[in-house]
Amino acid sequence: MSTLLTRALEKRANTWSQMQEIQATAEREGRDLTVEERQAWDRAEADLTAASEDVERMERMARLDTVQRDQLVIADGPTGEDRSNVDPEADYCNAFNAFVRGGMNSLEPVQRQLLASNHQQVRAQATSPGTAGGYLIPTDTLRIMTETMKAYGGILGVSNVITTSTGNPLNWPTNDDTGNVGAILGENTQVTEQDVTLGQKDLGAFTYTSKLVRVSLQLLQDEIFGLETWLPRKLGERIGRAAAAHFATGTGTGQPEGLFTNATTGKTGAAGQVTSVIYDDLIDLIHSVDPAYRDRGRFVMADAALKVVRKLKDTQGRPLWEPSVQAGVPSSLLGYPVTIDQGVPVPAASAKSIGFGDTTAAYVVRQVNGGQMMRLEERYADFLQVGFLGFLRLDATPDDSSAFRVYAHPAA
Repeated sequence: MSTLLTRALEKRANTWSQMQEIQATAEREGRDLTVEERQAWDRAEADLTAASEDVERMERMARLDTVQRDQLVIADGPTGEDRSNVDPEADYCNAFNAFVRGGMNSLEPVQRQLLASNHQQVRAQATSPGTAGGYLIPTDTLRIMTETMKAYGGILGVSNVITTSTGNPLNWPTNDDTGNVGAILGENTQVTEQDVTLGQKDLGAFTYTSKLVRVSLQLLQDEIFGLETWLPRKLGERIGRAAAAHFATGTGTGQPEGLFTNATTGKTGAAGQVTSVIYDDLIDLIHSVDPAYRDRGRFVMADAALKVVRKLKDTQGRPLWEPSVQAGVPSSLLGYPVTIDQGVPVPAASAKSIGFGDTTAAYVVRQVNGGQMMRLEERYADFLQVGFLGFLRLDATPDDSSAFRVYAHPAA
C-alpha cells in the first residue's frame, strides 16, 4: 500500500471520529450543536469528502498501474532468428506501440504484417458496415482503457459483463421462475408438469468513440512520456463518460437501456421529499428486493445522493453511512456497499435517484472483444500533431428485473 493511500485512509478515519465525538458530546448533554460545533462539523465533513475522494482516486490509479510496460521485449530480430519462444501478444503489443509513436513508416516488415492482420472495419451498428477501420488495441492496453471506463462509470464495474468475439446480434435468454415451486410426490403418483418460461432480449453492439485526441510530435518522440499508459486512459475516460450515462438511464432506442430507466420502484418518498430521503425509506427499499438477492445487494447512486444519505442517522442516532478505513474495502450504507455512478439521476422531483439490489443479476453488459484505434497522421501535420481515435463496441440491457429496485422522489 502506498504512503499516500495510508495517509488518506488515516485522515478519513480520524475525521470521522471527530465528527462522531462532536455528535456524541451534544447527545450526552441533551442539547443541539452549538454554532462552533456546527462550524467544526462542516469543516470536518468537507475534509471527510476530500479524503474519501483521495482514497478512491489512489485506489483507482493503483488498479490502472498494474501493467508493467518496461517488461515487454521487442522480438523482431533478423530473418532466420529462432522465434519459438516469442510471445505473439507481446510482439503485437510492441508493434502497436511503435505504430502509435512513429506511424507505419517506423515499423519493420514483420510489424507491418502483424498490424495488417489485426485491422478491422468499424461498424456503427451490428448490421451496418462502415467504410473505415482501425487496428485492434492490444489486450494490456485495452485493459487500462476498460478499467478507466469502470472508474468513470460505476455500474459497468458491478454488472455482468460478457465478451464476444464478434458484434453480431446476440439473443440473451431471460427467465423468472420465482413463482414456481416443487412439491412432495406421493407414492405411485405421476409427477406434475411445470414448464419454464423463457424470455429473450437482444444485445447489439453500439460503437462508442473517444472522439479525437491530439498529441504533439514532441510527446510522441519523448520516450520518457508514458504514452502507452496515458493514451488508453484518455480514450477510456471519454468512452467511459459516454457509456456511463447510457448504462444508468439509456432509453434502449439507438443506445443501451439503462439500469434505472424502467426499473421497478421499490419505495416512493412521502410528499415534500423531492430532494431528500429518510432512514425508513432506505429500509423499505432494501426489503422491496427479495431476500434471495439481498445477500449480494448494493446501493447505486450519484454523488449528490450520497451527500444526502451521509447525513442520515438510525433510530439510535448512529450515522447510516460507514466510511471504510481499510484499503480495498468500500464504504457501506446500512451494511451494504455503495457504488457511485454520476450517470444516475440526482435527487429531484419524480427522479429515481437511489437503487438497491444484486446488480450482477440485474444488468448485463455486452462488450465486443478488442477495441480499435486509428492514427491520423496528415490531418494535423501543420500543427505538428497526430490525432488518435478510439472505438469500443458495447451494448447493455436489464436482465433479472426482480433483482433491483429504485427509490423515487415524489412529484411535489
